Amino acid sequence: MKGYSVQDAARICKLSSARLRYWERTALVGPSLTVDSMPAFGFRDLVCIKAALVLIERGVPLRRIRRSLESVRARLPEIDRPLGALRVWIEGSDRVVVRYDGVLLEPDGQTVLDFRLEPERADDVAYLEQRLRPTGGEAEPDPETALEWFERGCRLDSEAETQNDAIAAYERSLEADPRFADAHCNLATVHYNQGRRDAARVGYERALALEPDHVEANFNLANLCEEEGRSEAALRHYKAAMRADPLYPEVQLNLALLYEKLGLRRKAREHWRRYLQLEPVGTWAEIARKHLGD
Repeated sequence: MKGYSVQDAARICKLSSARLRYWERTALVGPSLTVDSMPAFGFRDLVCIKAALVLIERGVPLRRIRRSLESVRARLPEIDRPLGALRVWIEGSDRVVVRYDGVLLEPDGQTVLDFRLEPERADDVAYLEQRLRPTGGEAEPDPETALEWFERGCRLDSEAETQNDAIAAYERSLEADPRFADAHCNLATVHYNQGRRDAARVGYERALALEPDHVEANFNLANLCEEEGRSEAALRHYKAAMRADPLYPEVQLNLALLYEKLGLRRKAREHWRRYLQLEPVGTWAEIARKHLGD
């Protein structure tokens, strides 16, 4: 059975590796396969990732997705991979229902409607909307929560013309939760991409003060240290990233290149081999083979 690494899954589903890693750490999605004794994403896992992206694109706050997912897991454990079963009830609405065995269900397991039927009157829709409203005095999620602003930043930070909006979103996220390491890291990366290296360094260091084994913060800070000629610091952070995620090909590649630059060829060969195990095809794979053949 085909398995995909975090990087492959992120590329296929068109989201950043950092965002997918965050979702994995917080149990929104996760790999269900084991390939060569290591966890890997399967096809059905990719379907779940895509389902989450569709819900977010349709305006469903991430907090509501998580809450719905927790309810389904607790009350409907027979549903395999429940994230893939979540749906937006009505186009333009952000209310979530579950499609299962021919009916639509609320996340708490109550039947809403047979999905083959459509409500014929406006009051039918109003009734269903009332049933889907949280009960027990539970407040609606605040759109300015840390997670929601973080997700907004993730949607905006890949294009140059929206990066300033991404910075604003990450800053709002950190106003809501100053200990949100992923937001510090992503904000730092946007600063780096815009040429503000000092601000980037501060952001990565803040992320690592909160989560010392944060993969992206270690990796990106290592890149920054290497560009500044601080090889020992770069090695330290690359190794920290590798310990946190041994399957991250770019870490193995950068370690091989840095060891080559330092003249430590035996160390470099070790990481060229590891890189080839993870990425056997491509330009860098051919370069790795040349180094190993010398």
